Amino acid sequence: MINKLQNSDILNAVQTIDVEIEALNELKELLDENLSKALDMIEQTQGRVIITGMGKSGHIGKKIAASLASTGTPSFFMHPAEASHGDLGMVTDNDLIIAISNSGESRELIDILNYSKRFGIKLISITKNPESSLGKAGDIVLRLPLSKEACPLGLAPTSSTTATLVLGDILTVAMIERRGFSKVQFNQRHPGGKLGSILQKVKDMMHKDDEMPILKTDASINEIIIEMTSKRLGCVGFVDENNIFCGMFTDGDLRRCLNADLKNAKAYDIMTKNPFTAHPEMFASEAIKILNEKKITNLFVVEDNKAVGVIHIHDLLKAGIA
Repeated sequence: MINKLQNSDILNAVQTIDVEIEALNELKELLDENLSKALDMIEQTQGRVIITGMGKSGHIGKKIAASLASTGTPSFFMHPAEASHGDLGMVTDNDLIIAISNSGESRELIDILNYSKRFGIKLISITKNPESSLGKAGDIVLRLPLSKEACPLGLAPTSSTTATLVLGDILTVAMIERRGFSKVQFNQRHPGGKLGSILQKVKDMMHKDDEMPILKTDASINEIIIEMTSKRLGCVGFVDENNIFCGMFTDGDLRRCLNADLKNAKAYDIMTKNPFTAHPEMFASEAIKILNEKKITNLFVVEDNKAVGVIHIHDLLKAGIA
């Protein structure tokens, strides 16, 4: 095993982390009433929040724009060079610009700053230097720390970009809180990938109508076996004379009953009464939690005491929910 205290790579890594933590601690101390003013401005914006920045600041700006857009604050990134060649036409009077430059003197931002002033478009400046061109142009300035870069040359943006990224996360998280942004809204913006699958609703994945294995509580064992076999979900649900869901029987229950005389048995004699169920509006991730904790493979989906579907653990695993 490598001795961490003697490994130069690990020592350098720890030093990098320490320097960047120092920058974040300084960022924490710089937070003031301008943060609340900036959030008020974002919240009151009727149009879009347009993030811009050059170089590494631009890369961080793209992430901030993506985070805001995916959590309820319409936002996009504008490249400063493209802005000077026509993309400024994408900016409307109702928009808000957030411009990022560590030094505050990025020449590529000049056209955007002039445009914002000419047309009265609100501007939030993110920079370490409030007295810079960017700092003076901003309606509000959010300050970045003056601490050194983690780069041994003191040149490559490292600590500064980390601080900018965290400041963007601060804005994003605060706007989620202010807007009361919900999991449902998050799901609407993340239909694909792992997040999309986890946030699917049970109603979107359940077997329903003719696919649902359901019988009356006076069904015979033969009827139960035929229904279970034909629907191929390893279970049957039961409803009473008022179509109220009241029990279920699984293929596991059937195996446990093989030695019993079931010739004259009815569903109400052998079913599991009041089994665990899901609601159609339940997140799929919540359903699989129940299945795993209770060590079962099926859940009937019940709404207003009526069975509206059934979901199998294989459906959830196939969708990538685990």
